[in-house]
Amino acid sequence: MTIAVRPAVLADASDIAQVHVRAWQEAYGHLVPEESLARQSVDQRAMRWAEIISEQTENVWVAVDEALVVVGWASTSSGRGESPPRPLELDGLYILASQYGSGAGQLLFDAAIADAAAYLWVADDNPRARAFYTRNGFLPDGASDTHFLAGTAVRAIRLVR
Repeated sequence: MTIAVRPAVLADASDIAQVHVRAWQEAYGHLVPEESLARQSVDQRAMRWAEIISEQTENVWVAVDEALVVVGWASTSSGRGESPPRPLELDGLYILASQYGSGAGQLLFDAAIADAAAYLWVADDNPRARAFYTRNGFLPDGASDTHFLAGTAVRAIRLVR
């Protein structure tokens, strides 16, 4: 299967939202109650993604398969919070579980940050994501925080490169 990555356009907002919700359901079932994940609204996420893409507050890329169906997305910004440790934050990178091992995640990563100095937050108990980021040169810098996923408090750690 061939995967292509391109910058997101406004028309992608709904597809990004669908991947966002489904990827959370697939990746966070061990961290977040199933009923909380099931309540995630694609329509609400689509509205938020339309805002993000329109306002250009983040750079957003999508991975599409041979049928041009969005199977993943990544976004970056100049960083959230006070005193970011690097000038670029990988705000999110999600692909559908059906695409694990396809190279879609790496293609999105390369489009979003390539070799740039950057940072990101990842759920501490997310071994698949942590291994991916470690392979790409990211290491914990000792910072941790509580992030909320579908209303559930989850320990997150900051990785930097």
